[in-house]
Amino acid sequence: MKQQCHIFFIYGSWVIYLAGLLFLFAREDYIRGTSWLVLVPLVLWAYVRFFPSISQYMGYGSVQDQPAKETGASSVNVTLYTGLGCPFCPIVKARLQALKKQMGFQLKDVDVTLKPNVLISKGIRALPVVEVGTAVLVGNATSDQLAKLILEHGTP
Repeated sequence: MKQQCHIFFIYGSWVIYLAGLLFLFAREDYIRGTSWLVLVPLVLWAYVRFFPSISQYMGYGSVQDQPAKETGASSVNVTLYTGLGCPFCPIVKARLQALKKQMGFQLKDVDVTLKPNVLISKGIRALPVVEVGTAVLVGNATSDQLAKLILEHGTP
């Protein structure tokens, strides 16, 4: 299984969350509605937070990092597209932030959760997406893969 989050599933989980809220409050089931309001985001947070330790049991395999073999100064602009609820996004973001300290590139984080126009214009169907110039890397990436992408497509 690829280590990426399909936009359909991210939006689908939020639609189910909102539909559950509407259903429970429309039935005037305020106790379950309030529980749903609090517990679902808490479960989603826990899923994203503890995903690295449970990913292999979910069929995604290991998300262990491979340190960058080569790093060098790069003045390139790197854009990271993320979405709320994607467990791979914080992993890639942390790796890029660590590489930024070593390499000096500019990092822009764009949350596309509520920006469907960005998704459509960029043709994004899965997250996370790392964009360096015209080069694009979709899904979980190791620090080594990210550094190679930045060095290959960045300006010296």
